[in-house]
Amino acid sequence: MIDIIYLQNKFKNIFGTEGVPYSAPGRINLIGEHTDYNNGFVFPGAIDKGISAIVWPNNTSQVNLYADDLQMQCSFDIFDKEGPDTIHFRYVYGVIQELLSKGTKVLGFDAIYGGDIPLGAGLSSSAALESCFAYALNDIFGDDTLDRLQLARIGQATEHKYVGVKCGIMDQFISLFGQENKLVRLDCRSGEYKYYPWNPKGFKLLLIDSRVKHELVGSPYNERRLSCERVAKTAGVNSLRECTWEQLESIRNKISEEDYKRARYVLGETDRVMSVCDALEKNDYYCVGKQMYLTHEGLSKYYEVSCIELDYLVEQAQQYGIAGSRIMGGGFGGCTINLIQEELYESFIKNISQSYHKTFGITCKPIPVVIGSGARKIN
Repeated sequence: MIDIIYLQNKFKNIFGTEGVPYSAPGRINLIGEHTDYNNGFVFPGAIDKGISAIVWPNNTSQVNLYADDLQMQCSFDIFDKEGPDTIHFRYVYGVIQELLSKGTKVLGFDAIYGGDIPLGAGLSSSAALESCFAYALNDIFGDDTLDRLQLARIGQATEHKYVGVKCGIMDQFISLFGQENKLVRLDCRSGEYKYYPWNPKGFKLLLIDSRVKHELVGSPYNERRLSCERVAKTAGVNSLRECTWEQLESIRNKISEEDYKRARYVLGETDRVMSVCDALEKNDYYCVGKQMYLTHEGLSKYYEVSCIELDYLVEQAQQYGIAGSRIMGGGFGGCTINLIQEELYESFIKNISQSYHKTFGITCKPIPVVIGSGARKIN
């Protein structure tokens, strides 16, 4: 996380007072990609990288924000019906509006925030930002009256209404519910969840940022969701979570080949999540890795959200003997997540960095991650 003392000092320099520090993490998702908005299962964990903010009321209706990473400022009235034009600040604006709609009496405040999540890498920096401010403002103005699931839904509603991304609940959920050294299997239909210990002896998690940036607003991300909804409607079910393989095959001649491929991936991913649950209970991390490779194959060939750079990173990992690797996040760029044997860790980083640069002329960025805690006030 970003240095809190640094943020505190900068807050005091800008606003002339001291504030309260809060933090919320980004996330990895071990498996279960693009299943959240299909009411399926996901398997995320909070990470040791995120967004931190210093917040303090200013006794007005004015919100004054300073985004340290972007060196940008923004001010708006909390009762402004339009809000700021810049998408980055609309995340905070949307959280405020959703809190107000829940009856939380948010007043004006000053805030500075920053983080160490690589933007556009698929680590849910936007969810971390939403969760950080939802938690902070609920603590400051709401006397902690909203629970963490309500705060997660506020973040999701912010994406839907104020940014234009029809995301599921996973990213905001794990940013608020994450626990150190634990992954969560989340049922996105019922909201039920179960923690699984994550302490794989002999293995490490490594993200590799392809440095190919993606922007999900107005992108094919929403098109994939519509495709899934069309198949579910044709099958006569509420979501693909309820669609069986037999039902999918029975309607194949009634849907497009593209929609069929999208649905085939989603149903397969649901099966893979269950396989990973069984594997973790047996401490079989090679089985976990095998499912990760199968997920990437589905995302690349059937869901078609990969790209040549990400396919290359996964292919090289497989050739190198890495236990598991796949694209992670919405797609169209971003990171791969890799489950690496400790004895291969350093040599693989060196090898993939050199070969990727030689092939694409781009310097990829290895990002070690540790499974960490969810949103919190920092003492």
